[in-house]
Amino acid sequence: MTASTHPVRRLIRILLIGAALIAVTAAIGMGIGRSSVSFDRLLPTLFGQGTFKEHFVVFSLRMPRVAITLLAGMALALSGSILQSVTRNELADPGVIGINSGAGIGVALFFLYSPIDVGSFVYMLPLVAFLSAVITAILIYAFSYSRSRGLDPIRLVLVGVGFSLALSGMMIVLISSTDRQKVDFIAKWLAGNIWGTDWPFVWALLPWLVLLIPFTLFKSVRLNLLGLSDSSAIGVGLRLERERIVLLLAAVASAAAAVSVTGGIAFIGLMAPHIAKALVGPRNQFFIPVAVLLGGWLLLLADTIGRNLVDPAGLPAGIIVSLIGVPYFAYLLLRK
Repeated sequence: MTASTHPVRRLIRILLIGAALIAVTAAIGMGIGRSSVSFDRLLPTLFGQGTFKEHFVVFSLRMPRVAITLLAGMALALSGSILQSVTRNELADPGVIGINSGAGIGVALFFLYSPIDVGSFVYMLPLVAFLSAVITAILIYAFSYSRSRGLDPIRLVLVGVGFSLALSGMMIVLISSTDRQKVDFIAKWLAGNIWGTDWPFVWALLPWLVLLIPFTLFKSVRLNLLGLSDSSAIGVGLRLERERIVLLLAAVASAAAAVSVTGGIAFIGLMAPHIAKALVGPRNQFFIPVAVLLGGWLLLLADTIGRNLVDPAGLPAGIIVSLIGVPYFAYLLLRK
């Protein structure tokens, strides 16, 4: 009994530490900035005892941004966790293998040419990003799959990187053919700037995570089986291609929902699952909850640092994440 409960106790302890890190980072993020709220006033303001200015800064400026960043980081980490398990490739990440770029092309085209009114624009974004990312994922999957060997994990990463570069080129073509104001938006998106910072963006992103996190945990045993060889997975009765496609769609949906409000942020989906596996082991039902919390915390931390590092506008969170993520990706590539 002790042997079976020990990993569960460790998981609970790490989840509590992760939640505490998120709470502390969120408090710092809400307190500091161009319009600061002193930390001793933060709790009274949260409980309705603040001044009008404090209430406005916390509830209208800081809290929606903290919530969006946290949810987007969670979504990217969830996507990366699924991709790494399904493809059996530790280098898989929605940003690295082109899914984020695919979603971004859809968002950019929608932003530039859609006649949709502003009121419903926010809620349409995740759906548009999802459809665009699905088309990209289907193409990447088709080019990575062979009838004789099935899905080749190394080929998937290489094809994905190729698609990512090609789609980035398409984005540059889009930028060159549109007006200045809209160019600024796409440039910020490419840099990974958290641009959706109002409450409607939170409500647009939240339902996707509410559905996808429990769904992925429900499928965690199948994800464990997908980590085995194809013959072993089929031998235990797993409908291999069907499960792969369903779980890849979940990964695409999770990444697309995040990308639609945060822009092109890579490496969260790469780093969070790796750190989680190092902490609690490779079983999906253990490391996925930890990875989701870590992803949320990493992006929240990156945004808090970037927002306050350079005046007046700060650095995009995507650049801060890349400063850590690129060397980490290179280390994993060399190790493999």
